[in-house]
Amino acid sequence: MLVALAGPDLAAQAYPMAGISVLGPLLQQVQLTKMAAKRDKAKDAEFRVVQAEADQVIGTMARATFARAIEAEGLRERLVAFWADHFTVSAKVLGGIGLPLALVEEAIRPHLTGNFEAMLTAVTLHPVMVRYLDQHTSFGPNSPRGRQRNVGLNENLARELLELHTLGVGAGYSQADVRQMAELLTGISLSKDLKVGFDRRRAEPGAETVLGKDYSGDGMAPIRQVLRDLALRPETAVHIVRKLAVHFVADAPDPAFVAAMTEAWMRTGGNLLLVYRAMLEHPAAWAMPLAKVRQPYDFIIASLRALGISGAALMGFEDKAMRRLIWQALGDMGQPYKSPRGPDGWAEAAEYWITPQGLAQRISWAMRAPEQMQRLGLIGALPDPGALAGAGLGDLASETLLVAAGRAETLAEGVGLVLASPEFNRR
Repeated sequence: MLVALAGPDLAAQAYPMAGISVLGPLLQQVQLTKMAAKRDKAKDAEFRVVQAEADQVIGTMARATFARAIEAEGLRERLVAFWADHFTVSAKVLGGIGLPLALVEEAIRPHLTGNFEAMLTAVTLHPVMVRYLDQHTSFGPNSPRGRQRNVGLNENLARELLELHTLGVGAGYSQADVRQMAELLTGISLSKDLKVGFDRRRAEPGAETVLGKDYSGDGMAPIRQVLRDLALRPETAVHIVRKLAVHFVADAPDPAFVAAMTEAWMRTGGNLLLVYRAMLEHPAAWAMPLAKVRQPYDFIIASLRALGISGAALMGFEDKAMRRLIWQALGDMGQPYKSPRGPDGWAEAAEYWITPQGLAQRISWAMRAPEQMQRLGLIGALPDPGALAGAGLGDLASETLLVAAGRAETLAEGVGLVLASPEFNRR
């Protein structure tokens, strides 16, 4: 697994997607033509053409995300999903799934096996994060533009940077640190076509003190320095390593396991590939199979993989069918795509996901989706339920499941029983 992870990102090469350089100007054009159409009905056709182009680009991005997840090595895609949740942005806030996907593509995926500092910097200074947390609305109270406009700080990015992205809740920072961080981040600007820059006219003058260290200088340099320092702090290592252990292994991971991963982080300066190695090579990582409940996204991806759907077939999937079969299903199961309720992302605890309503939706999807996929041409013949259980679960498939699937009245029912089983809904 680690050899493949350290190698080239073949899935991204096979299924490329647009980034902010394409999406930013395109979304700006959507807004401009939309406003023009409101003023002049004769321009409505132009707006519809531009909107259709944007929808096509974003739809391709979404399908590429799923195509990668069902065809590539599983570890890379699961790590991408973990970090996308750690650095949560919401499609509901940003007006669609395109911008969240662009953040993952440009700021997370390229840094998956590098140092955490590089990923943290790329994410924090990415246009999507700046826009999501309204950093572009923050002005230094004593800056020329702040005094001129009588506007002040927005602490959103500063707070989430300390509380969620690095140190963690209760790590010893104060409200004064949050405010000083917010002042340090002033100057970050965002153009209408979603390009990040630095505007000295809105930057708070003078030095700021964050966690006892002074930061001063011109432009982005002090911002990059504070991000570097945050990435290397032991509180950051403890916070993120435990999140990794909880996500991949167990809701209550072995403290010795977490300590071993933390030691690897501190020893290597946050080298993520070596942290993953410490995780996978520790006995605790394999001691409790099926300790985690699959979140709806994981469940659907695992189902698509088990059914043998190819990335190429998924890329040819119509948007309407994709919405009905996947987007709507994710929402029904309690995890609307790229739309968590807040910047802290999705819950990990099993009881959050295994609710009467959520479980009923999983069972309903498992019993009807495989046949729908067959009718849509995503798969040929439905697999033998016993073979599906063996391939998808191996020795973890219970005798009860194998007997029930084998005795199902129809092939579709047998396949549905495997996908709806307790074993398949855990990992």
